[in-house]
Amino acid sequence: MAASCRSILRVLSGCQRQLLITSTPSSLSASQNAARPHPIRSYAAAAKPAQKPRKEKGTTKDVKEEEEKKKKKQKQKIDDTGRHKPYGLTAWAPVDDVYLVRFYPKPVYDAEVAVDMLKNFQKLDFTPEDQPVFIDLQLDMKLEKKKKVDPFVSTVHLPHPFKKDLNKVVVFTENPEQARLATENGATIVGGAELVEKILEDEITADFYVAVPEIIPKLVSLKNKLRKKFPKSKRGSVGVNILKMLELFKTGHEYMVERDCYIVTQVAMLNMPKEHILDNMRAIVQDVASHKPAEFGPLIERAITSSKTSEGLRIKFDTFLPQEVKEEA
Repeated sequence: MAASCRSILRVLSGCQRQLLITSTPSSLSASQNAARPHPIRSYAAAAKPAQKPRKEKGTTKDVKEEEEKKKKKQKQKIDDTGRHKPYGLTAWAPVDDVYLVRFYPKPVYDAEVAVDMLKNFQKLDFTPEDQPVFIDLQLDMKLEKKKKVDPFVSTVHLPHPFKKDLNKVVVFTENPEQARLATENGATIVGGAELVEKILEDEITADFYVAVPEIIPKLVSLKNKLRKKFPKSKRGSVGVNILKMLELFKTGHEYMVERDCYIVTQVAMLNMPKEHILDNMRAIVQDVASHKPAEFGPLIERAITSSKTSEGLRIKFDTFLPQEVKEEA
């Protein structure tokens, strides 16, 4: 018991001594106010850019005007006239016989030259002579402000038809005299409201459907079935003059605007004479150009011709337009 008490007293005295040593400053220890080495950073993080003050949101008109300005800047075409080479391309014309097409502007041929090239392509490629020739037109449908030309469907008489058979035309009329005239002048089928059920059941099919105005209310159930072929006054398939409508649609060639601003239609067969192909092209180009008033600029922006097995060739279509339209354009 006496030994344990002595050991406890020895420990307590040692602790008291240690506390006294730490509480008094020692001359051997370093001064607390002495300069100490600070850590040095050998790199620095990039300062964040100062945030720009947010602009107050304007009206919807201001936002639309800014968007229109951006679109105009994107669509702005660079004028290459007077430059030694087109913007972004290598030169105006290639020097070598073999070259990369994407480095030079696409050539635009006269229509006569393009037709000759299509005929030569057919001989070089050993493809059939009786293959169709197409024309691809890109249109500018804009009018004043936000108005546009509505996509249209038109039927035109080609100077040199390329179809061997006449179009099948169904005439809707309940007038016996009109029915007799239609039958005598080449109508495929003539009838009244009794034809509706047969058309819905696909017993009767035709290329065109024409009607007199009085019978249109009885044909409403055919709208979903016929769709674009349904008789309409805008297309000239509704009227009183049945003979004139039959003359147009029996031998007429129909084309339509697709994807808002494109027309792709057949104009001839490649084995036809060059003059006949050019005459058909002229008829379609002039009919297309007539769907936009001249004061709003030309309707056609670009024309490409091709055959079924050939590449597309850009052509100059200005020669097809009437002289008055050409000057105003």
